Amino acid sequence: MGGRNIWADRFEAERGRLRAVAYRMLGSQAEAEDAVQEAWLRLERADGDGIDNPGGWLTTVVGRICLDMLRARTRRREDPIDGGEGALQHADPAAGADEQAALADTVGLALLVVLERLTPAERLAFVLHDMFDVPFEEIGRIVDRSPVAARQLASRARRRVQGLPETPSADYDRRKGVVAAFLAASRDGDFSGLLAVLDPEVSFHADADAIRLGALAEIHGAEAVATNFKGKATAARLALIDGAFGLAVILGGQLRIVVRMELEGERIVGIESIADPARIAAFDVEYL
Repeated sequence: MGGRNIWADRFEAERGRLRAVAYRMLGSQAEAEDAVQEAWLRLERADGDGIDNPGGWLTTVVGRICLDMLRARTRRREDPIDGGEGALQHADPAAGADEQAALADTVGLALLVVLERLTPAERLAFVLHDMFDVPFEEIGRIVDRSPVAARQLASRARRRVQGLPETPSADYDRRKGVVAAFLAASRDGDFSGLLAVLDPEVSFHADADAIRLGALAEIHGAEAVATNFKGKATAARLALIDGAFGLAVILGGQLRIVVRMELEGERIVGIESIADPARIAAFDVEYL
């Protein structure tokens, strides 16, 4: 019983910050409270096993819960339950006046409206990093991305939040060029062209649904990956997948496969083929 009280006390100490994270993610006090309560239930079930940093663990859990809620909202094309200053009317009555005033000052209607325009992954990366200083390594684990990709999500979100023009940067053009070159070389059966954009240690992974469609589960090394993609990708289109460059495979008029790519410099270091319909539905896909 004493152990449970310790975790309950620690959770209560984190509750205000967790509620702030969830509210900025969801734009709804009611949904934020639901997310925080679900985090408490998961903490109870975990009973402290393997939790060395309770604050970080709870932030990660709340982040994942909010991400799932945002993605479900996107699939249903729903608006948040409430937003902006009006949302404060639904605040926890136990919250102090100072806390609610601070919330009103820092999360106005204008910001929430802008955040609603972001993809779920962009919103999470921006909120956790720019508002709560969560490292990109932790954000990457939440959104199933590398730290570099998580940084790109936050950067793209920051530009949109600040109202900066979406003019392509040199890095944007470079990354687009690398993935476009991969796509062209794959279509043309250009083995040398594929090797030119693949890191020697590149790895390829496919999910279970992609494997059922004929993909290999794993491939390692530039020559093996180039051989696998040579003469293929005829149904693929260059796309932004949650703000990062990749490929969208259209079969029968429908998006059937998403190919995510991880880049370092001028080379592709990781490729992931995803055909799980639920995961695909959660992505924000912008065809280029």
